[in-house]
Amino acid sequence: MTGHRSQRPELDISIPSRSYTESHINSVSTRPRDEELIERGDAISPTRASIVRMLALLCACSLSVGSHYASYTLGPLKSRLAREINTSNTEFSLLISAFSLNSTWTPLVGGLMASKLGTTLTSIIATGVIFFGQVLLLVGDIKGDVRLMAFGLFVFGFGVSPLAVVQESIIVRFFKSHGLGVSMALGLVAGKLASFISARTSLPLAEKFGRHAPFYASTFLAALSLFINLVYMASSKWLIQGSGTVLLEASELRSEARRRSLYDISEAQALEKVAKKRHIRFKDIPKLGDIFWAYIGLNILCGTIWAPFTHLAANIIEKRYELTENAASTQASYLLVGSILLYPATGFMVDRMKHPQAVLRMFMLSSVLTLLGYAWLVLPPAWTGTPSPAVAAFATGIGFSPLLLVVLVPQLVPFKFVSTTLGVHKSMEQTGATIFQTIAGLVLDGASPHQRAPKGDQYTTQQLLNVFFGFNVLQLLGIIGLSHLDHRRRQAAEILENAVGDEEDAERESEEESTYTGGEGDILASEIGPLSSPDPRKPLLGRRPRADSRASYFPSSCPSQGVRGHSEIRRGRIFLCLCAMLVGSAWVLFLSTAWLRLRSRQQRDL
Repeated sequence: MTGHRSQRPELDISIPSRSYTESHINSVSTRPRDEELIERGDAISPTRASIVRMLALLCACSLSVGSHYASYTLGPLKSRLAREINTSNTEFSLLISAFSLNSTWTPLVGGLMASKLGTTLTSIIATGVIFFGQVLLLVGDIKGDVRLMAFGLFVFGFGVSPLAVVQESIIVRFFKSHGLGVSMALGLVAGKLASFISARTSLPLAEKFGRHAPFYASTFLAALSLFINLVYMASSKWLIQGSGTVLLEASELRSEARRRSLYDISEAQALEKVAKKRHIRFKDIPKLGDIFWAYIGLNILCGTIWAPFTHLAANIIEKRYELTENAASTQASYLLVGSILLYPATGFMVDRMKHPQAVLRMFMLSSVLTLLGYAWLVLPPAWTGTPSPAVAAFATGIGFSPLLLVVLVPQLVPFKFVSTTLGVHKSMEQTGATIFQTIAGLVLDGASPHQRAPKGDQYTTQQLLNVFFGFNVLQLLGIIGLSHLDHRRRQAAEILENAVGDEEDAERESEEESTYTGGEGDILASEIGPLSSPDPRKPLLGRRPRADSRASYFPSSCPSQGVRGHSEIRRGRIFLCLCAMLVGSAWVLFLSTAWLRLRSRQQRDL
């Protein structure tokens, strides 16, 4: 057997020489771990592996530079667009909503595509769509056609969220055990840096080279991201081998199994089993527990108070404090600078803080800071005089909170659900942003021009800031509630660990360990591991205990046993339906508002 193996051509991914029979595959006590199925034939030096991982991180960071730059081009140009092509507040908000509308559902497809097609092919599709949408946006701006601009941003939005999910999934894959927090922070910093540069330069570019210049720049960067993506696609296999990555995707595992089935059926069966475990089962999302849905609800509130304000900030500051366009856009651009400075520091802290609720406490601090920023803006401008304190508070609060939403995911779900959970998180965050962005334009325009005229822009701006403040209060209360749920389930986990540990010790002496195979609650049996871990940041959902265990007396939200109760699964299905209805309402609101308020070029010239 050994001699026969030595004559085969060298494979990209080597597997231990032993064959895995069906007893190895089906037995819990003897079957190898996934990481044991996929090993390297040659030892890789830590230095080389680190360098290759850095190259992979550089490629991942570059994928979204074009999309992030284009995303924040419009905000500083709001007043200029209103003056030159006569766009209303509602039309501007519809442009931003068109960009985020498809992000209400594409993150889910992005997560599924990443698991089925692989991150490389998914990223090529996403960056290609982004480039095409950006070209349409450029043509619409040249023609002064707001409807074509909205359509271009609509197409653009098809690719943005899947690309973000792919980027985060690539980083999780290469850095899961090598400083994930810092690596994720650097990946997000690259996008935030591009966003800040866009917000800082789009108006100066328009003033110096004409209104079209920012759109030419964003189109060029979108093309550059597509080119870098092609480079990553060509070198992805080398990056995987050189970094010693063992977390292969399902598509790669299936491909490897097909190649090996030509000469070793037992190894092919083993690889197919691992690939099946890496598949994402969307029907299992309702079973992830109440705390998962509390997290999703929090994402909706975050989308409501974060993105809409950053896009409208330049115009709000200009009108409220009577600043010039250039001064107002400069102040608003600083809202994005906090992320560049705080993401790396936050990632460093997340990697080293051991308190089980450290991330939630940091999240609570960020909510307080953004609330202080809104409170300052709500006060009469005659009292405050300058928006600088509000900008500083908001920039600091939003400077690290988006990263916290991402690093919470591995604490809630195992690796095979990370891509889809990141997709759900992005989907609901963008749903909240799309709904409120559209409503914000309607609020700023007033119910009708006749009702708005006597009250003026100051009144409508005050109304909008009051609503922002109210939603920020709700977000803070949501974080407190999520923290309470997390504390309760960790307490239940401790009790369950002790109870199950004592019972398993007794059972081990009298009978062989058996495999649990039944019930809707056993959704993560393939990712078992120990029932608890000294590391409080380990994913907390695992295999439930046996049905006759003493653990059945403990709450079903206990993290170490996953979801067991039918009532909790039923609630999960209800929450999933509510989320789908919320996404549908975002589309209905956008389409109805666009039909009534989005004017043609001839109508705007009247």
